[in-house]
Amino acid sequence: MTTSMPSPELTLSADEARRIALRAQGFLGAPDRTSGVRGVLRHLGAVQLDTISVLARSHELIPYARLGAVGRKKVESAYWTPTPGTTAPHAFEYWSHAACILPVEEWPHFAFRRRAYRSRPHWHHDLPDGAYDQVIKQLRAEGPLTATELGGAKNKGEWWDWSDSKIAVERALMYGEVVCTERRSWKRVYDLAERAIPDELLHDDLDDRECVRRLVALAGRSLGVGTRADIADYHRLKGEEFDAVVADSGLVPVTVAGWDKPAWADPQALATPPRGRHRTTLLSPFDSLIWERARTERIFGFTHRLEAYVPKPKRVYGYFAMPVLAGGRLVGRVDPARDGSTLVAKQVSLEGPKAVPGVAQALLEAARWVDCDSVRIERVDRPELTADLIRAVS
Repeated sequence: MTTSMPSPELTLSADEARRIALRAQGFLGAPDRTSGVRGVLRHLGAVQLDTISVLARSHELIPYARLGAVGRKKVESAYWTPTPGTTAPHAFEYWSHAACILPVEEWPHFAFRRRAYRSRPHWHHDLPDGAYDQVIKQLRAEGPLTATELGGAKNKGEWWDWSDSKIAVERALMYGEVVCTERRSWKRVYDLAERAIPDELLHDDLDDRECVRRLVALAGRSLGVGTRADIADYHRLKGEEFDAVVADSGLVPVTVAGWDKPAWADPQALATPPRGRHRTTLLSPFDSLIWERARTERIFGFTHRLEAYVPKPKRVYGYFAMPVLAGGRLVGRVDPARDGSTLVAKQVSLEGPKAVPGVAQALLEAARWVDCDSVRIERVDRPELTADLIRAVS
């Protein structure tokens, strides 16, 4: 692979593309422990949030997978504690690939999405007159509050039956008048954007095209190399939005052997060959390395699907099957649980005998991280490898 500025005709091998993607996502080369969790967030540009917690919540698993056994309290603190020496947040929560933690510097880039939400009809939720203004007034008077503190998150009906104050504050969040800069016991803490976001970032003067151009450039950097669908999906952009800005994004057109669609790469990712040590780890199903199923199949030859919402009898790999990364490959899956101080591998799927050492290492490291002192293997999809895996984790 050339180390000079590439031409549009540059061709990458499938292996080069895979290694570029791994390095861009923080899985190849020495981890930057000096910048820690905050560095991971800035490097990725977005960390997805999700309610499911098995070993840990997904936003905890993301830095763990890249840095190793960083303390879970340190992870939460790194996301939500203000920038040292200031009261300014380091991050905020907004709709990107999904509900994501985002570096606070990206606030201006989502002006196009905030404008789009403001111009839409008011969903299917009706609000009494004055409910929206009351929420803003209360936040201005009392400071950051949860939905419960604003008057209750739910009515007395089913779980989706939001209260008027919850609907109002979520609408204000989407519009950008309110911002979430902290989760407290998994509850969003809301504050006025004018108070929480630094003045130099609190503006919506980037037009829609410039917002999208910047997000395409950032997604390309975070992926290293990707197709139109890969890069657009990173922040849930439309294909036509990508088309309108890619020529000005700074990304370089490339051809990847075996890929049937055009691709673009980050020039910095092409400047030096991707080398270094591979991480061996369990991956959250919500990890940005494997967000896009078609991309995961194309790069790793690995079919990944979250089965938490699949009826139990129809599950193939398990409720929260976590892909195992080892040697730069996806070598298996583990559906984990905890039983006291034991990490339980309820179901293990192995690509073959060579996967055993990597899966065992990933299980042992994860067990130590969540303060378990042993690993129990319950079921392996290749029964002939069960004894080998049990020995490896004992």
